[in-house]
Amino acid sequence: MKLKSNLIDIINKEIKPVEVVVEDGVIASITEIDGEFDSYILPGFIDAHIHMESSMLIPSEFSRLAVGHGSVASVCDPHEIANVLGLSGVEFMMQNAKKTPFKFYFGASPCVPATPFETSGAKLDASDVEKLLASKEIKFLSEVMNFPGVIAGDADMLEKIALANKYNKPIDGHAPALSGDELKKYIDSGISTDHEAFSYEEALEKLQKGMKIIIREGSAAKNYEALHPLIDEHYENLMFCSDDRHPNDLANGHINELVKRSIKNGHDIFKVLQIACINPIKHYSLDVGTLRVGDAADFIVVDDAFDVLKTCIDGVVVYEDGDLKIASVDEKPINKFNTKKKSAKDFYTPKCEAMEVIQAIDRELITKEKIDHGELDDVLKIAVINRYEDSPIRGISHIRGFGIKDGAIASSVAHDSHNIVVVGTDDEYMAQAVNLIIDAKGGVSAVGKDAKHLLKLPFGGIMSGVDGFKVAKEYEAIDAFVKGELGSTLSSPFMTLSFMALLVIPELKLSDKGLFDARSFKFISPCR
Repeated sequence: MKLKSNLIDIINKEIKPVEVVVEDGVIASITEIDGEFDSYILPGFIDAHIHMESSMLIPSEFSRLAVGHGSVASVCDPHEIANVLGLSGVEFMMQNAKKTPFKFYFGASPCVPATPFETSGAKLDASDVEKLLASKEIKFLSEVMNFPGVIAGDADMLEKIALANKYNKPIDGHAPALSGDELKKYIDSGISTDHEAFSYEEALEKLQKGMKIIIREGSAAKNYEALHPLIDEHYENLMFCSDDRHPNDLANGHINELVKRSIKNGHDIFKVLQIACINPIKHYSLDVGTLRVGDAADFIVVDDAFDVLKTCIDGVVVYEDGDLKIASVDEKPINKFNTKKKSAKDFYTPKCEAMEVIQAIDRELITKEKIDHGELDDVLKIAVINRYEDSPIRGISHIRGFGIKDGAIASSVAHDSHNIVVVGTDDEYMAQAVNLIIDAKGGVSAVGKDAKHLLKLPFGGIMSGVDGFKVAKEYEAIDAFVKGELGSTLSSPFMTLSFMALLVIPELKLSDKGLFDARSFKFISPCR
């Protein structure tokens, strides 16, 4: 393969016309030539932290959507599937990933489950984590979400961190709003990255204390606007990620969106591309090419607007001028789903004079605590149902911020243990939405006065194995129904819903065992 284009040389910070020759999947030569070209060749983009399961797609389908946006690799934390199926789930992801040219790099998840305050489908103990870390295929210890445990000296957490240090693998962090001496103690344990910073000041402190910041722009959590001013001075210690990205958003864009926005915001193109293309390779020791002679031929060709014209991985053209060249892979679903259907009476709760209310915040994973004395509007009921065993519903509380007027939405994509989470205006709607998911053994659902919608997710109850573009359209349709017919005011109601059970993110969250205060790390009563 021979290509003539303008080379964007990120390392030497220059742009020049070249001829690139690819032989046997590697860059054989790069020769500077005369000529004018209206295209640019550069290394491919890398998502530095993603839970691919949140795309609702198995790896092979994820890759088909990502390559059209110039992505060639992703650094993946598989703790979603690990919470459902343990090591067998991680092994499934890795095996399926090998059936596509896209470069997936997996970590060993140390927090499965994320806390002991929820029911998960599986657990990964220290021996499981060591088994993973000992493999050359595992590149890092995934995000250490139990930051209170690290600070308190929890033996299990410290043992897993020690194992990562033993195998000389980087350790990802997860420390929202952590600062001061507690942050220093967390970092001193060996944790080197954080993708949870949601303010400039928080990210700057973490950078100054030695962390690398991964700027996140996902479907729910969007931190780019707050953090992009860091690019000019701190680009050497920054990366881009999507963390969690729903299929319709992935169909429309990936890391390329952050590159375009950064350039539009006036940031130096070479600094931006170092963040998007080079820094993840260095930090995680990835075998992804950087467009050097002898490197794997992993590159993209873009136009003046940075729209992707061609994506090449290991010398194979996987996308060109709108033509996708990766086929779908037929896989047999794996799952764990054991609860029985529910009735409206299962969601009944007695009234209280004043109640705790979870305040959902659009485009954020954090929530706020509110107290309702009968004066708050937009208050709905929320429940989390244990899907791994049939038991009474214990996790019931109240929430506001969803804006649903008449109906309910439910999902078995519920970080991190992936029980069933549901929000609705009354108990009957909630039971209907939950039962659609139970019947399908996984999915997202929406129920209104005159319609019911379901997107089936039979792989672990969190992913689909069918054509990713079809899944994106189906998700787009159910999302539109929730915003239109049901009246939700959230930008991404299902993504926001999926994080209402993530107990390690402040302030209030809900598990299948009850209402949880992430600040004190203990259960509280839904009634005041």
